[in-house]
Amino acid sequence: MKIAVLIPCYNEEQTIGDVIDAFRKQLPNAEIYVFDNNSKDKTSEIARRHGAIVRHEFQQGKGHVVRSMFRNIEADCYVMVDGDNTYPAEFVHDLIAPIQEGRANMVIGDRLSNGTYVKENKRKFHNLGNTMVKNCINFLYKKKLCDIMTGYRAFDRLFVKTMPIMSPGFEIETEMTIHALDKRLSIVEVPILYRDRPEGSYSKLNTLADGRKVLYKIFSLFKEYKPMLFFTAWSALFLILGLAVGIPVIAEYFSTQFITRVPSAILAVGLVVLSVLSFACGAILDTVASNQRKQYELELNRIQAESKPKPVQGMTRTGGSI
Repeated sequence: MKIAVLIPCYNEEQTIGDVIDAFRKQLPNAEIYVFDNNSKDKTSEIARRHGAIVRHEFQQGKGHVVRSMFRNIEADCYVMVDGDNTYPAEFVHDLIAPIQEGRANMVIGDRLSNGTYVKENKRKFHNLGNTMVKNCINFLYKKKLCDIMTGYRAFDRLFVKTMPIMSPGFEIETEMTIHALDKRLSIVEVPILYRDRPEGSYSKLNTLADGRKVLYKIFSLFKEYKPMLFFTAWSALFLILGLAVGIPVIAEYFSTQFITRVPSAILAVGLVVLSVLSFACGAILDTVASNQRKQYELELNRIQAESKPKPVQGMTRTGGSI
């Protein structure tokens, strides 16, 4: 298989050389690409010096970088890893094995199961953020994934060429995971070790700002991928509020044959109408989402058919050999 190692980078001059050398040692025949996202240091120069193919993505944000990588690189197996030297290259064989065997469309390098991320990571609230995102997605999709936000993954060609990337920044890992879950693509998790950044290297992830973006991405993708459940929840909320406001009004009417709480009656009717509208929106959008899934399956079939080797014209089979 043709393997491509994809390394998104922004100001990683201290570590990028070691990352390239480590993956070159593990995968000597792979093509190693470094996508420089407007670095202000010598990341590109050092990457070239260590033998990597350097590309540039001028739209700032990891999501833009991943979109460019997936769109422009051709391979059978893709390995994506951060350029901060926190993910050991020796685990790459475990990551690509399920791709090579056809058992997975995406393989996740799981940092959390063995506790190394909690032990090594020194940044405040990152462990809490990982746990919140993981629990939220597992609850919505009834899964038991261990690590959602890892930057060490492997993909097959089918996943890469059919993944519609919309996230501009660090929400990209969440988007890829939810996309795979929603489209019923095969996911395999492989436990890996994690080590903290070396002295002098710093994370580009803003805990609060990027954490808010990730949670909003989950919210928006939940609305797009599971509209019936999303709008039914709002419908139920509006209905409960409407009944809470309206029941005293109804009780007063049956008791006195008069309604003195006119504002409450209007509010109750409005809430019930919102409940009905929310449920109707969910039913309509669920049909749209279902049709999109069918179209996606057809697109997968088309890409799989195009990727199969075609027979050579004019050749004939004789005596068991061509």
